[in-house]
Amino acid sequence: MEYDNDTDSHSVTEDCDYGEWSSSKILIPSIYLLVFFLGTTGNGLVLWTVFRGGQEKRRSADTFIANLAVADLTFVITLPLWSTYAILDYHWPFGSLACKLSSYLVFVNMYASVFCLTGLSFDRYLAIVRPIANAKLRSKASGLLVTITLWVMAALLALPAMIFRSVGVLNPGSDKVTCFMDFSSVASNETEAAWETGLGLSSTLMGFVVPFAIMLTCYFFIARTIAGHFRKEHSEGLRKRKRLLTIIIFLVATFAACWLPLHLVKTVYMLMDWEVIPLSCSFHAFLGNLHPYCSCLAYVNSCLNPFLYAFFDPRFRQACTSVLCCSAGHLAGTSGDKSASYSSGHSQNHPGKGLEPLREKHGYPTQETLLHG
Repeated sequence: MEYDNDTDSHSVTEDCDYGEWSSSKILIPSIYLLVFFLGTTGNGLVLWTVFRGGQEKRRSADTFIANLAVADLTFVITLPLWSTYAILDYHWPFGSLACKLSSYLVFVNMYASVFCLTGLSFDRYLAIVRPIANAKLRSKASGLLVTITLWVMAALLALPAMIFRSVGVLNPGSDKVTCFMDFSSVASNETEAAWETGLGLSSTLMGFVVPFAIMLTCYFFIARTIAGHFRKEHSEGLRKRKRLLTIIIFLVATFAACWLPLHLVKTVYMLMDWEVIPLSCSFHAFLGNLHPYCSCLAYVNSCLNPFLYAFFDPRFRQACTSVLCCSAGHLAGTSGDKSASYSSGHSQNHPGKGLEPLREKHGYPTQETLLHG
């Protein structure tokens, strides 16, 4: 986590009281475990739904959806470690490698998620505002290149967590081992705060401010195009495009609502450290205590996306229902092959039922659903 060592080396605030809210020992671990359970099941369902239909049925938007689910899934599997860390009053018993890797995945998730959402926004921009360029830029080869670039950038930007995270006893006379950012290998006591501030502000800039500005720019041009062009379209085509656009906007808005408090608190905290804004011990201590809760809110985002899909996307709801039906049919065991086949959507007597409903004969391309093309 980011917040364990935020107050260790700043002489300007050494007289401030940094008492921690006692509720964090109960509330935060509980939320972590809930996010772990919902995130693994929800994002697992998203990936199964995206890939079950075959590559020929997948749209370019589904590439970003799948990568977003992978980013969330690889992060939430580390939450039991962080939950245990909080329960043990921030004592890390898992060793240096787990500290480095878990912290690294936190930042990989943050960068990969925001890059996926930026890609989704740009994909919608191409589809709606630049439909001619759309066909050239949204090919399968382009999708693979974008996916590789996305993950390489996220992996590289998250490297400081892998390099500088360390474990050790920070308080003399205590046996509590902390997982913290240790800049001693590259900085002196006088410059350590500068390293911490520089990396903190750069993560906020690259992991939130710049991508979010790109998203807002895309949606500005999308909104202008919708206002001037979509009124002329068939109502069915308009409805399907708007539904996909609505889902993506809600994904972006949810990400912003979850991550903005963390970036804001972290930035103000560091600016007060450097006395760029006037220092108030009480407010500085309040921000330090608030930081873990803002981190917790940010991590909740990793389990929310599947609920947005379920709310807006009928196909995803149907896929979830089919999984439950398959499980129920498998556990029953005595209902026969016909029942099991029907519940999984592969009954020979009902080829149009189950997981692959028939397309409309005279409809528009299925932009209505997010997870299938």
